[in-house]
Parts: sequence; structure tokens; C-alpha cells
Amino acid sequence: MDRRSTLATLVGKKRQQKSTAAASMTTSVNSLEPYAGPWGFDQAAHLLRRATFGATYAQIKEAAQNGLALTLNTLMEPQDAPSPPLNYNFNDDPNVPIGQTWIEAPYSLEANFFSYRFRSLYSWTMDQLLTEGISIREQMTLFWHNHFAVANVNDPKFVYKHISTLREYALGNFRELVKAITIDPAMLRFLNGRQNSAVAPNENYARELLELFTIGKGPQVGPGDYTNYTEDDILEIARVLTGWRDRGYLTLDAEQAVESAFINFRHDSGTKQLSHRFDNVVIENAGEEEYSNLIDIIFQKEEVARYISRKLYRWFVYYEISDEIETNIIQPMAQVLIDNDYEIQPALEALLGSEHFYHILNLGPKIKNPLDFMMSVLRQFEVQFPTELLPAYNSKFQLYAITSALQMQYFNPPSVAGWKAYYQEPLYYRTWINSTTLQFRFDLTDVLSTVGFLFNGQRIQIDVLQFITTIDNPYDPNDVIEEFARILFPQPITDSQKTALKEILIPGLPDFEWTVEYGEYAADPDNSVLALAIEAKLRNLIRTMLTMPEFYLS
Repeated sequence: MDRRSTLATLVGKKRQQKSTAAASMTTSVNSLEPYAGPWGFDQAAHLLRRATFGATYAQIKEAAQNGLALTLNTLMEPQDAPSPPLNYNFNDDPNVPIGQTWIEAPYSLEANFFSYRFRSLYSWTMDQLLTEGISIREQMTLFWHNHFAVANVNDPKFVYKHISTLREYALGNFRELVKAITIDPAMLRFLNGRQNSAVAPNENYARELLELFTIGKGPQVGPGDYTNYTEDDILEIARVLTGWRDRGYLTLDAEQAVESAFINFRHDSGTKQLSHRFDNVVIENAGEEEYSNLIDIIFQKEEVARYISRKLYRWFVYYEISDEIETNIIQPMAQVLIDNDYEIQPALEALLGSEHFYHILNLGPKIKNPLDFMMSVLRQFEVQFPTELLPAYNSKFQLYAITSALQMQYFNPPSVAGWKAYYQEPLYYRTWINSTTLQFRFDLTDVLSTVGFLFNGQRIQIDVLQFITTIDNPYDPNDVIEEFARILFPQPITDSQKTALKEILIPGLPDFEWTVEYGEYAADPDNSVLALAIEAKLRNLIRTMLTMPEFYLS
């Protein structure tokens, strides 16, 4: 039985006892209607856990005070493009001094620039996740990176341009994003679009455009015929997409930008006819606009809206989509998309502001993906990193290296379908937890909560003495545990768990011993003996809480 099923069983027992409450619960469990229930710390924490990579106690309390509408507005507020990644330590690049960006600089035959630029890109990406604040943009950028999964493109300038496009369209128009990705230089390389010509059509991108990126395959209903398209459609769409090439790959030319270009003589100028799945539409030659016309045709099918709504649901809510959820959540959400010309933001606001999103069954059943897990530790505890250029980039590159062991490395999804947790049944999110990754999660939180990582002479660790000052009542051990649990866990813990945690904080001692000891420290925080005693107790407590199953959930 998974977490959601367990919650459903518990809720079901309560329903049998309180039929009136049950009726109320039934109306809200699967409804995209705007949430009208109580709004407080728990609801705000749930929203920020799902929509960001972690929020501090102060940020959660501010969201609780601001209310749902204002918090959603803050999450969706447009953000300026981040400053680009820098050359942080490579002295042999004649075109890019240390402290300057390399995103438009050429390569050289005299030295290998790829390694330092990729390290720079990876470090910079970790910094975006760490420092974004209360915004959904980085979550959506990662969502699109999973959706349009690109890997093994060995030019950091191409990868930077690709991820910048995803970030630019994070909350924008889905149809226009598909158009941009279709001729994106990195995608042209990854799925062989650059090799797609009139004399040798390549079907790779055409197939994924339908199966993974827009409409989905659906059940097979006949030879080469699926619910939403046919194999003949793939052949014809491949012809439509002929003629595009990327430019600037590994270029030595300072004037050559990373871009895509349409080569007319490589394009199949003949008429293309799609199948009955697309109403037998005929696509006439339109040169470099033909790919755009094709995507407009695909987006006339309402299944596109349902397909992307399901993917958003699995990312932000839960993997299981029952017939009831399909009818009451996915279909209305898809209609919001259609009514708003495929703008993502209104549909996402409807989902994250719905009765369904805040139902108890959706509070805590979702296993955090590795990036969520790691960043939630670092952001919720406000772990400090070096600020000088070299140690700042080096320390965040180490974070990127950790993601490999956790099996979710940014810029390296395992296949064109993305990470298995979002599509492969029956495991879905449980894919993230295995004998290797579980131990590494333990090791990560154990080190951060105790000795920390040493980077360039600076220790990266949870500052437990600073963290406890952020809570409302650090003098009462029961309140300390209660408030820590509210920050870290999506569901309340049991009284027996609280008792066990208090035994770790003040083993065998009465409550007043903590009150006295913490009071003495608070009155004289520069006293190293008092500070070390409090610190040791808090580190044991936090170390234990970060290994509890509840912390692995969102």
C-alpha cells in the first residue's frame, strides 16, 4: 500500500464515523473548483513544497499570512532572465577573461574549453535552484527539461541556449514553446533533425513530437494506427520538418552565433497529407514556415491539452490518474488551456489553486525527486555557500556531482522520455528510492546536519543555532519538535514520534532542563561551552528528523 492509499484508508475510517464530514470531503476531493477551505501554515507549506525547491519557515509564514491568491501571484510573477554563467577559473581562454561569460565566445584548437564551460553551466544551474526564492520558474524549467528531454549534446553553448529557451517559456505558451523547441539547435542535434532532408527523411523528431511532446500515442487500434495518430503521419511530418540545420556547433568563428537555419534545397517541397486522425488535412509547401503550420494543425486537437495536463498533474500532484480525476481534473484543466490559447500559467494556477490540490489525500504522498530532496535541505535550513567567484562555483559544482549519485542529474535525463518516475508504471515516484539512492540520501543529510562538507576552507553545513532562532518558541522542547516537524514534514507526526524525538533532544531529562539550558545559551550566545552543548543536541535531533520517511515526502 502506498502513502496515498494509506491516507485514503484513514480518511475512509473517519468518514464512516462522520457522514456529514464525508459528504463535504467527497465534493472537494476531485474538483478543480477554486479552493475555499481554511488557509494557514499547512496549506502554504504544501503549495511551496510543490511549486518551489524549498521554502524557509519565514517564507511559509509569510505565504500563510498573504493568502492563496497573493501567494500564487508571487509564484507566477515574471522574472528577469538570470545573469549568464561565467568563466570562474580557466586562464587559457583568450576570448573570455575570468569573471566574464562564455555563452557567445568561440572555441579554439589550442585548448579544450568544453570542460570548464560545462562545469560553469552545471554550477550556475545549481545556483538558480538554490537562490530563486518564491517563484515557480525553476520548477517549471525542470518540468520542461523532463518533457523535452535532451542529453549528450556536447557543446555547452548549445545546452545553455536550450535551457534558456525552456526558462523563457516556463509559464508561457505551450504551442509556441513546441515551435521553438522544434528548431532548437540542441534538439536538432539530439533527435537528428539536422540530418532530415528531402532525399533522406529522418523520422526521429517527428515520432517524438507526436508520441512524447504534444498529443501522445494512445492505445493501438489497428496496424500502424493509434488513437491519436498513425505511422503514416510520422512519415509525412518528417517530410514537413526537412530542411533545418543548426549552426555554431563547436565553432571557432567569433561571428557565428548558436542558431538554427532553414536550407530551402534540403526541404521536401511536395504536398503532405495527414491521416484521418488529423482530419486528412493537406499541408502545402510553406518553406521555413511549414513546421509552424504543422504544429498549429496538431494543436487543433484537444487531446494535446489533455496530454500536457496529465503531465503537469503528475509533476505537481500525484502519478495516479483515475477515471474520476480524468473527468473532474484533467478535462477541466485542459479546457482552461484551450480557452487561454494554450497559455500554461492559467491552467497551472487553476490546478495549484484548486480544492483537489489541497485535499488531505494530496498532502504528503509524493516522494521528493532527488533535486527536490537535496534543495529542500539546503533551502529550508538556509545553508550558506561561499560568495567569492571560484569557491562559489566549485562548491555548487560539487552539488551537481551529488545529483549523479542520487540518479537525477540535470542535463542528463536517461532517455528522450525523461525520468522514469513521471511515466513508468507501476513504480512511478518510487523509482527514486533504491538501495543505492536511499543510502546516499542518508549520507547526504547525515553530513549536512553534522560535520558538513569542506569546500575551499569553508564548511557547508546546517547552522542549527541559527535555524532554531527562526522558530517562534525555542525555549520549550515540545514546541521545538512541533515547529521543526511543521517545517520539514508534509503531514503531522504522531505523539509517539514526538516522544521519541524529545528523547533524542533531551534524553531522560524533564522539559525544564532544556528551557534552562537554552535560556542560558540565549543570554550568552558567545559562550562556546553553552553553544556547543545546545548545538550537539540540535544536530542529533535534526539528523534524526532528516532520516525519517516523512522528510522524503512532499
